[in-house]
This record gives sequence, structure tokens and C-alpha cells, in this order.
Amino acid sequence: MARIEAHAAIGAIDGGGVCRIALTDADRQGRDQLVRWMKELDLEVRIDRVGNIFGIRAGITDAAPVMTGSHIDTVATGGRYDGNYGVMAGLEVVRWLDARGRRTLRPIVVAAFTNEEGVRFMPDMMGSLVHAGGLSPDAALDTLGTDGARLGDELARIGYAGDMACGAIVPHAFVELHIEQGPVLEAEGLAIGAVQDLQGISWQEISIVGQSNHAGTTPMRLRHDAGYCAAAIAVFVRDLARRYGGSQVGTVGVLDLHPNLINVIAARATLTVDLRNTDEAMLRRAEAELEAHLRELEKEEGVTIEARRLARFEPVVFDAGLVRRIEASARARGLPSRRMTSGAGHDAQMMARICPAAMIFVPSERGISHNPREHTAPAELANGASVLLDVMLALADEPPTA
Repeated sequence: MARIEAHAAIGAIDGGGVCRIALTDADRQGRDQLVRWMKELDLEVRIDRVGNIFGIRAGITDAAPVMTGSHIDTVATGGRYDGNYGVMAGLEVVRWLDARGRRTLRPIVVAAFTNEEGVRFMPDMMGSLVHAGGLSPDAALDTLGTDGARLGDELARIGYAGDMACGAIVPHAFVELHIEQGPVLEAEGLAIGAVQDLQGISWQEISIVGQSNHAGTTPMRLRHDAGYCAAAIAVFVRDLARRYGGSQVGTVGVLDLHPNLINVIAARATLTVDLRNTDEAMLRRAEAELEAHLRELEKEEGVTIEARRLARFEPVVFDAGLVRRIEASARARGLPSRRMTSGAGHDAQMMARICPAAMIFVPSERGISHNPREHTAPAELANGASVLLDVMLALADEPPTA
């Protein structure tokens, strides 16, 4: 809790929140503090080409390590627990073991991945995606941010352009501890979520070109209204999600009109669409329906509509054995738990490409996250860290197979 409190002061904003966007000066300060804590725990600190930070605790053998961690970057109006909790809990596992002189057969690695939020540089989960081989380091380094900055240049500027090859550490397993960022655990009075799968994510940016005209003199039937089309798309996305039901969700999160004047029909509109589903076939179907709707609107309204993919990740099913271990730890500690789906993207979904992976959730008060009011009680945070310790210790003592 002391580390979480201290780290929340770096990039602190009104209301108790944090603005520590990837590769900003605040991110550099957060990284510097994390590295200092890692070194105080005698961890070997390694940094790869895209700035992922790894604190390594040696094992009795040099078998594949067990890795935990998350990220320390935030959204612009973020809370103090999202991502950061998982990294600080990883440090606490190491401190607990050191305090008892407890060595493990396998090394333990605490990771902080670069640019998980994807606020300034897209896509999100970038550092773990590169680590898992889903994006080349050079492509990541050449990514331009929303402010026009090149990711590689910003990494060098803040002093975190490392020299370790990306993906050099291939874990025996990866376990990520995280706040739920949703209301389910609190609503059901549960302490632990054993995350068994994670929704697929489809992000698109849609650009509409119509024609500006006078709001009073242009008959409705003769308009080519980009603003109306943007609204129609937003309504379609909402209706689609309700019609599909299940785990399908849909969001229009960004909307920009031009010239954005009260008495002028919009000539241009740009909006984003976020579609998510745990079923890949259903997600593809939703994408196809959206595309068909865009073509219909284009024809009916006499506008031009283009869609650009921003990110696309398939649903992930986590390792069943790890999920059972999480449940067993919760049960042994008398903590009520349930299996869950994550609606948010996490580094664990990328790590699942290269090793067994799973996630542990703890409750989020009122389900609020990406918000300064994000809160989880200290006792609940401790519960999650205890389950993480149990799972990490069991994994780290597994002998290498012949």
C-alpha cells in the first residue's frame, strides 16, 4: 500500500487520480521509482528495446521463470490501481520471499510493460504484444503518437530505450493481478475473480465526408449530413449490441464534427467504434453487419464513408490449469470466488500467445475505473496479493520437465 500510495503521487491529478501517459515525463518518473524499488529488492533490472522493464529474482536453477506484472502507464484521468497494482503486488511477492529467506527453483520476474493503455500510441497492450511476437519492435518504435511524436524517440528521450532483445524472456507461466474494473465481484459479494477468458476487441475509426450547407435553407431530403450519419452509426452500434446479447458490447467513444457550428450541416465527421465479444465468430459477424450498415448509409445519404482499423485482437481463453490454481488458493484462504470473463484488454492476453497465462481479479468499488474515483479497499488488495503469492510460489517450485 505504501508503494501504491507513493506511485500515485507521480502524475497526480485532482480527485486522487493519476495522469501518467506512456513515455511522458510522468511515465519516466514512475519508471525511475519502479527501478529503484526493484534494485532495493536486489532484482536484476533488464530493459528491452521497446522499454519493457523486467526485475529478475534468481532461482536455484536457470529454468524458465515465472512472470507476473502489468503496466504503470495510465489514461489521462486514471486511477491509482489500474495496472500499477499488479506491478506493486509482484514486488511484494518478492519482498515476502526475501523476508523469509525463501528461494524458489525457478526465477521470478516482475514485469512492467510499455504503453498498455494505448492513449498516446496505438495499439494498446503494445509492450506485451511486441514481447509476444505480435508486432515487430521496429514497427512499434516507428509508431507516431497523437501528438506526432515517434515512440522510439520518446523512449530515448526519457532514458528507457533498452538493449535487451524483445521476447528474450519466455516464461514458464504468466499471472497478472488486476482490479476488476467492473461491478460483478462487488455486486456478488466475492473477493476473487479467476479470469478464464478475455473478450476479443475490434477498434475502428470511421470517417464520413458529406457537404456543408445552411441549416435553415437546405431541405431535409437534399442534405448530405455527416453529423446525421455519425449519429446513425452510434445508434446502430448500440442496437447491435443489445440484439446480440451475451458478452457483445459496442461503444462510440470519440466523435468529432466539422465545422462544428450550430447552424451549419456537418461536412465531415470522425468517430470510433469499439466492438467486443468473447466469441470470435460473433465478433466477426458484428463487424460485417457494421460494414454493411456503412455501405447502406453511404448510398442513402450521398456521403463517402471510410473505415480504418485501429486494433484487432481475437478472444483469449486462459490456461485452465492456472485458473484452477487461482480458485484453489482462494478456497484455501476462505475467499469466495468465481470464474470470470474480462471485458477489458490486458497484457496477459498477449502473454497467453507464448506461455500458460491467467488473471486474478479483485473487486472495484462501484465498478469504477479509468477515473480518479477508482478504489479498492486495502484488505481486498491484500487478498489478491496473497492469492498471487500462492500461485507464483507453486509455479516457481515446479521442476523443469525432461
